[in-house]
Amino acid sequence: MRLSRVIMIALVVFLTAVAASAQRKPTEATRPAVVMSGQSLSDLKEKLKPGNKTEELIDSAGMELRVAVQHENNKTGAAAELHDASDDVYYVLEGGAMLVLGGQLEAPKEVEPGEWRSPRIIGGKTFEISKGDLVVVPRGTPHQRSTANKDFTMILIKIYEDPLKPGAPKPSSVSQKP
Repeated sequence: MRLSRVIMIALVVFLTAVAASAQRKPTEATRPAVVMSGQSLSDLKEKLKPGNKTEELIDSAGMELRVAVQHENNKTGAAAELHDASDDVYYVLEGGAMLVLGGQLEAPKEVEPGEWRSPRIIGGKTFEISKGDLVVVPRGTPHQRSTANKDFTMILIKIYEDPLKPGAPKPSSVSQKP
């Protein structure tokens, strides 16, 4: 009698699990996909010159993602930065820059929650990046870029821990200068 009761309970649990999994459906897209032609990106790169500008490629509200094209020309003195809750991915479209990664921020100041700035990095490693290079900067990694005497354009992809709120300023906007 006891064994048949255990089998009956196991059968009920199994059938409940099967019914629950049969009701599950794939997630639906939250927004349309974005496909940009090479010509569109070329037009955008030209629009950003000659100054130091950033142009968003997608509306990131509600997403954990920001995609922008950023152009810098002879930009020096940019603050070193560290993000507690976002990763950066750079894909260099043209030109070059010096990039310092790792080490520690000297005298860090929190300019927004989780966004740290500093005049420089102590003990970081310097890289020269150029067209075609891909750089992944994990959250918590000090980084600082200089385009002194250089023209530089990259795609910036930021991956946030939490979705961005509609109309909220981008955390990296503090370091952007026109």
